[in-house]
Amino acid sequence: MADMELAQKADPAPPCTMVIFGARGDLAKRKLFPALYYLARDGLLNEQFSILGVDHIEGNSESYREYLDETMQDFLGADFSSKLWDELRPNVHYLQGDFLQDQAFTRLSEKLADLTATAQTPANYLFYMATPPRFFGEIATRLQQAGLAREEEGQWRRLVVEKPFGQDLQSALVLNKTLHQAFQESQIYRIDHYLGKETVQNILMYRLANSTVEPIWNHRYIDHVQITVAETVGVENRAGYYEPSGALRDMLPNHLLALMSVVAMEPANALDGEAVRDEQAKILKAIRPLEPEEVLTQAIRGQYAAGATPDGQPLRAYRDEPGVAPDSTTETYVALKLAIDSWRWAGVPFYLRTGKRMAGRYTEIAVQFKHAPNMMFKDSLVKRANIPPNVLILRIQPNEGIGMCFNTKVPSPVPQLSQVEMDFSYADYFGQAPTTGYETLIYDCMCGDPTLFKRADTIESGWSLVEPIIDVWSALPPRHFPNYAAGSWGPEEADALMHNDGRSWRKCDHVKPA
Repeated sequence: MADMELAQKADPAPPCTMVIFGARGDLAKRKLFPALYYLARDGLLNEQFSILGVDHIEGNSESYREYLDETMQDFLGADFSSKLWDELRPNVHYLQGDFLQDQAFTRLSEKLADLTATAQTPANYLFYMATPPRFFGEIATRLQQAGLAREEEGQWRRLVVEKPFGQDLQSALVLNKTLHQAFQESQIYRIDHYLGKETVQNILMYRLANSTVEPIWNHRYIDHVQITVAETVGVENRAGYYEPSGALRDMLPNHLLALMSVVAMEPANALDGEAVRDEQAKILKAIRPLEPEEVLTQAIRGQYAAGATPDGQPLRAYRDEPGVAPDSTTETYVALKLAIDSWRWAGVPFYLRTGKRMAGRYTEIAVQFKHAPNMMFKDSLVKRANIPPNVLILRIQPNEGIGMCFNTKVPSPVPQLSQVEMDFSYADYFGQAPTTGYETLIYDCMCGDPTLFKRADTIESGWSLVEPIIDVWSALPPRHFPNYAAGSWGPEEADALMHNDGRSWRKCDHVKPA
């Protein structure tokens, strides 16, 4: 275990009121309130902190607290402490209101003024839109009209926007324009919970704080990079959102490109929000958009058929899920080959894949290095093949950590080489702290640190990369859906994407889940 006494402890966030629009929704109860609970447990919430839930469902502050009494125990499980919750509970308030009615925001303004005056705290407000995306622009506009977006006398206003940030390039441009008419870009925090993972944040530190890594982080030594986001769950009860979106819109412009930009970015001048985001923006603009003919060979889509879990439990096909059309052409799997036009990454392909109902739940980045010359060892290999390449594995979930595959001698009088893996696990070294992935992001919002959040330009760059794929796939419906079994690792076409380049996808399932 690490000497945790040497770890620098963070100060509590500044005093503020967090307003959660969609307070009775799934995101609030599953992620936001558990994250706030963990922040309170770790002493990172200010004593002058309060929460105001806003939703259209009838209720008052006490009935909302009673609703949370049950949900908090359900989602925190053994981590739930009635003593800690009793300390946080009185700071939770509720306001019934329709997001599309101006009078609701007038009452919101009055309620915030009352809470601020009662607690004698600064009027710092964090507005969190845990709502369907159709409300994003409406809420931002009405907050501005109610005078709640204006910052003055050192008091701040911040707006947190959940994905999706549009459905295509045009809708993303419209959403950004609407948000900018109400708030300054510096006030807007577009959240991607993947960037709250410790390993994602650690990628930069691992790269740049180790002299054995950064000198070889380029095309001279790296053969290719694989980014995998695999889910075992299906569409569940989200067909209303997923049917018009699909895996491409849902995952590529947000999670996958965010991970790619962190891996590929150039070192920033400082660990500063704008400096880091500037470098990430440069990477997204340097990714070469696929030409229409390239989409046909370098963008693979799939949809899961009926299948089974590893232990034999049956899984239904996507088209049999509730709310899904029986002839749906929505993709539940995407694999892409992308290239970055820069000196560092010249000739290094990035392979991205994501899918639902896959054989395991894994998110990882695998950096495969070029083969070492094997003339000296041609007679020392167990299978008389090329020396296996070194691979660096950055595991993001389920068991966060870093692994390295390298070659070593097999104990034997006969000189033989075999590949082994060296492994570092956060849980083993630092201890496993419960987390939702939102704690760091909410804390950074309160502190005004934008490093882990998306800017308008990166959102638009992401959609610019997705747009050519959307256009081709819309014009040419898939001919072979469904094309992979639920519980498998995806369609054969995705394997061919790699095999055509003389490569193969890394097997994630040899790593034991946490």
